[in-house]
Amino acid sequence: MPLFLLLLVGLPLLELYFLIQVGSEIGALPTIALSILTAILGTWLVRVQGFSVLMRVRGMLERGETPALEVLDGALLLTAGLMLLLPGFLTDALGFLLLVPPLRRLLIGRFVRVIPAPPGPRSEDGTRVIEGEFRREREP
Repeated sequence: MPLFLLLLVGLPLLELYFLIQVGSEIGALPTIALSILTAILGTWLVRVQGFSVLMRVRGMLERGETPALEVLDGALLLTAGLMLLLPGFLTDALGFLLLVPPLRRLLIGRFVRVIPAPPGPRSEDGTRVIEGEFRREREP
């Protein structure tokens, strides 16, 4: 909870500080124009990459596969889009970082490793074994 409060209060204050600093260096109107430009460029990039992720999800669903990692990829793209729409240079930088596909894959890989594997029987080589019974409906 304290981390959330720190982000909720601290991040906007930090953004304001950087906006004021940049504005004092290059002027108010160029700072506003730069902020609007990053929002437009970021929205376009998120849209292009989002359609790519959507097509991968659709292809996997058509093949009967579960698009779990692609859904996480889409969630990170959604986060990037939100950060790029917020005014400020720090959120824009984080948003643009999330638009880099290898970085997203790295973050997803770290997230997936954090989730513990469900307990269950293991074979001699350590792979999970799913036990069950089956019966043939008809003979070939």
